[in-house]
Amino acid sequence: MKTSKLSIRLLWYITPLVILPLLLLGGFTLTNVTSSTQKQAKLIVSRFVEQQQQKMFNYMEIYQSTTKLLSTSPVLSDFLSLPENETQEKTQRLGALMDVFASYSEAYPDIISINLVNEHGQSHAFYASNLNRAPQSYPFFAQVRQSNLRQQQFMQASHNGGTQLYFVQQIYGVDFNLNRPQREGYIIVQVAPSIISSSILEAPYDNTLNLLVSASGEVLFSSDSHFNQSFLSAEEMAQINGLADKGKLDSLVLPSIDNLRRMTYSAQLSGGYYYISTIPKTILYQSGKAISLTTALIVILSVITLPILIFIVVRNLLLTPIELLGEASHRVGDGDLSVALPAHDDDEVGILFDDFNHMIKQIRDFQGELEDYKLHLEEKVENRTRALEEMNRQLEVAIAEAEQASQLKSRFLANMSHEIRTPLTAIMGFTEQILHYPNATNSALHLDTILRNSRHLLELINNILDLSKIEAEKLAVEQDPIELLHLLKDVESIIAPMAEQKQLDFTVHYALPLPQQLFSDETRLKQILLNIATNAVKFTETGSIQINARYRSDTARFEFEVKDSGIGMSQGEMSRVFKPFEQADSTTTRRFGGTGLGLCISKNLAQLLGGDVSVESAQGVGSCFNISVAANHPTQDFAWIDDEGQLSHDHVVSAQQLDQTQLEAEILLAEDNPDNQELLTLLLGAWGLKPDIASNGAQAVEMALVNDYDLILMDMQMPVMGGLEATEMLRHAAYDGPIIALTANVMKHDIDTYLAAGCDATLAKPIDREKLGAVLLNYLQLEDDKNSQWNSLLQSEKYLQISRNYVEKLPDQLIQLEQLFGDQEWESLRALAHSLKGSAGCFGFNNIHSAAGDLETCLREDNPTKWEYAMLTLTQAIRYTLEQEHA
Repeated sequence: MKTSKLSIRLLWYITPLVILPLLLLGGFTLTNVTSSTQKQAKLIVSRFVEQQQQKMFNYMEIYQSTTKLLSTSPVLSDFLSLPENETQEKTQRLGALMDVFASYSEAYPDIISINLVNEHGQSHAFYASNLNRAPQSYPFFAQVRQSNLRQQQFMQASHNGGTQLYFVQQIYGVDFNLNRPQREGYIIVQVAPSIISSSILEAPYDNTLNLLVSASGEVLFSSDSHFNQSFLSAEEMAQINGLADKGKLDSLVLPSIDNLRRMTYSAQLSGGYYYISTIPKTILYQSGKAISLTTALIVILSVITLPILIFIVVRNLLLTPIELLGEASHRVGDGDLSVALPAHDDDEVGILFDDFNHMIKQIRDFQGELEDYKLHLEEKVENRTRALEEMNRQLEVAIAEAEQASQLKSRFLANMSHEIRTPLTAIMGFTEQILHYPNATNSALHLDTILRNSRHLLELINNILDLSKIEAEKLAVEQDPIELLHLLKDVESIIAPMAEQKQLDFTVHYALPLPQQLFSDETRLKQILLNIATNAVKFTETGSIQINARYRSDTARFEFEVKDSGIGMSQGEMSRVFKPFEQADSTTTRRFGGTGLGLCISKNLAQLLGGDVSVESAQGVGSCFNISVAANHPTQDFAWIDDEGQLSHDHVVSAQQLDQTQLEAEILLAEDNPDNQELLTLLLGAWGLKPDIASNGAQAVEMALVNDYDLILMDMQMPVMGGLEATEMLRHAAYDGPIIALTANVMKHDIDTYLAAGCDATLAKPIDREKLGAVLLNYLQLEDDKNSQWNSLLQSEKYLQISRNYVEKLPDQLIQLEQLFGDQEWESLRALAHSLKGSAGCFGFNNIHSAAGDLETCLREDNPTKWEYAMLTLTQAIRYTLEQEHA
């Protein structure tokens, strides 16, 4: 009886709640379907026109930029600057100018002709891809002369029924007496409008008519060729102009086209041209009628069937389960805990049934647990007490570990303070000695000491950075081919002199056969071997040091053993030796120094290379470190070293052979800083290389398109055009030679940007001589020279003169910095700081290099709170350098 009443009430509620909204929704849909269809059509047409407008704008922007770049060509400036009476020289420069025109025409196939004309329209230089003669005049030239715009564009109908696109750029020279610009002529570039023609032919709907019309009403382009070079009336143009101002689709009749009412969208382009897309109104809204009929039918069927279906579904899904749940609840209320609801579908009602059954089961379980809890309460209290005691013990252990960590931190800071102060003391002391006595006989020895301690300090900082990267899991390793003999020879060349200085025997033993190559990270593997081998030399007073190399075919790993007869370690010391910031004990730290990072980093690096580092040692006997790394051979077919004679092969090229090497390579150096130009020219001269110089990216593109260079050194930040844009333009123009980026920005995202733009490699500023040689070796097949050749080069009078010239320019640059900061010219200030960062580092002024880098970073990050401090730091660094140089 209850179910029947609930069903009737449910039916009374469902009927109005379902039918009334359906009727309202159906009426609203029928009345608004036409409006929705119109809005959709307007959106499609407007987006289509905006896309075509943007496509044409981008196309014109490319050739406007190309025309502007052509007008700034140094070759064009040289041609115009020569007097008319210099006939022979004029002819030679005309030939160079025609080569430039031809290179632009090859880079941009749509260029038909390039014409250099004077103020009166007379042609001085004309190039046409179809070998036509220069035109006698241009219909629009009078308008060009009357206009003050430097750059203009024109669309001109041709006699063969087509339309040509012209870009005009005024050319100005400088009158050095009056210091004002003087117009010397025009560059006129004729372009085949291929993109415009294809855009006109595209259409969002069938029967769409697209037009490109001039301000005077002339049809320049049309998707229907019958309307080309026809004219729209002034009244029609006024209506089209009004549509362009509104920026929306509207109904319009164009008698010059036909007498149909059309839905038209108009957009105004630069130069007074209009892009028009139009479609007959009857065709555009034809689909709306079918949608209206379909909507009405759906609404009628829904009003009839939906309430019935909802009532049947709700009754089966809700009313029947509610009745079962009510009956079960009454039984539980009467104390019957054996009740169980039947299994139901996997929905909310089924979950409710499962929860009800689970609740009954929990009640039964809780009753049993309550009885058990009463019986075993004392036992549970005792167990809880033991758990609290265990927790207290763990807390005490955690406190002890925290205190130990604090002690380790204090010990690490003390070690770091000692390790950093030791080389800094030598660097500062010997630097002051050289400043006070620059002509002392042992100055070279002092400089060598400063360099050695600087490298030690750099190695210390690199170890700390490596450890932080390893702990953050940010250290990446490579898998490049490595020559095994070359690797071990390098290690031997470093360790052998150290062992000889302490009168220790040093040998390298090869367990033949050995693969000639392994695929791993050469830098990291060499770092592991040098860390452990130098430790062996440091902790060995007498005896010998031996490195054993072998290959395990079963595990496909290389194993290197480093044995020494040094002080050795106890079992407890071996358990701590691979932890960061720890050595054997405090006595070891005081006696031998060090931070305790080397072995920790070596073990982590070996694990990243697919292996590990382990140690066996005995106090007073010596230690044996076993290093294993994965070979990572891509195939099982690889070459072996199975003869003792192969081990004696010398992989090092003699310095005498390199001194006699003279190279013949054409190199382009794109660098805006004159000091860096002179320095790099001097460095490249060590191999007999004399580069051509370009002071900005535009000159670099110009010279690279005309000449065939074997390699380009490209600075990334230059005036007029930066190195990034120049590289992209050269790659677009099909230059396939190597381009090396010169930059002071060496962050990973910066390097990825340069490589993505088309650079083959990067060189960081200040230029590292070894890395420069490696790049030349890779791309010009050069061999690395000895350090003696570089040292003699850096001590030459030519290099010293370049350095003195750079110092003499610092006062002017200091004035320019302060003026830019006072005028709040932040972008120019950032560019000058970038230039100072690169050039100061090249000449060894590291204080200016670091301060300029900080100022550039603050300006790039838009952090005004740090600008004044960074500016003060840079100016003080320059003043300090000038004071030291004057002293």
